[in-house]
Amino acid sequence: MATSVLPPQTEPTALHEEVVEFPDNRLLIDLCGEYDRNLAEIEQNLGVQILRRGNELVVVGEDPSAREAVEVLQALYERLENGKDVAREDVDRELRMGGAAGAETGTRDGDQLEMFRGGPIEIKTRKKLIEPRTDAQKAYVRALFGNELAFGIGPAGTGKTYLAVAVGVSMFIEGHVDRIILSRPAVEAGEKLGYLPGDMREKVDPYMQPLYDALNDFLPGKQLAKLIEERRIEIAPLAFMRGRTLSNAFVVLDEAQNATSMQMKMFLTRLGEGSRMVITGDRSQVDLPRGVTSGLHDAERLLKSVPGIAFTYFSARDVVRHPLVAAIIDAYEADR
Repeated sequence: MATSVLPPQTEPTALHEEVVEFPDNRLLIDLCGEYDRNLAEIEQNLGVQILRRGNELVVVGEDPSAREAVEVLQALYERLENGKDVAREDVDRELRMGGAAGAETGTRDGDQLEMFRGGPIEIKTRKKLIEPRTDAQKAYVRALFGNELAFGIGPAGTGKTYLAVAVGVSMFIEGHVDRIILSRPAVEAGEKLGYLPGDMREKVDPYMQPLYDALNDFLPGKQLAKLIEERRIEIAPLAFMRGRTLSNAFVVLDEAQNATSMQMKMFLTRLGEGSRMVITGDRSQVDLPRGVTSGLHDAERLLKSVPGIAFTYFSARDVVRHPLVAAIIDAYEADR
């Protein structure tokens, strides 16, 4: 006679309950989001249940997840208390950062160079106030204000170029630099630039468009056009930097992974008195011909230990575009 063996009975996982009180009911409504969509996002990601009782939220779930959900809720509420909105990307950021991304507070003072030594991490431009969202972004912005030469290295969507241009505009507005110079290699064009229609600016502008997009976010259109006409803001391919000395300027080299070693050396040695230089790049997106070494790789190897040069590294955790972008980056990294 055959006997059956029953699987061992497992004890049900004990659920943990956390109760959090939020004094301002108006802010609590904003925290929950329209139709409680923010709460639903947290529930789905952390596997918890969030119940509302008056001005309290009750989080029910396994112990680590419930505590993490509370940290996320408190960080988002603190953001609302500081007068900021809570959008979908803010909820996603706090979930990725475990509630730590919004912990920094403080009061603003007049000079941003002084403010970044201990105040909030915010960048003032003509059109908006920019807030770095992750720890790496905050460290990056501090590095931009605190060093004459800084590198930002990491995947797309982490704010490397956007924040660099924002800091450049801020320093220009406050009179710390006289000019903004933005550059990137026109690798896709190569020797074919001459075959494209139009004058030189029309040939290279498509490759510079992300830099124009960032500037348009920070400066009114008429003012930007005037500054470009007066050459107080320049946007040019990397090849146009040869032979120049860039003094009293905020200089950004974007997509630096597509600069050759000789181009990188040429660009770095353009740094003049009173200038700041930022190099941004993504080592996973090198478009140089096979066998050509990326200048970003060489610069990182040679300059890593040089005092006064800052390196900030970003990962998928720092992606501030659509949440799927972080998942895509993680998937490609896992496949290497």
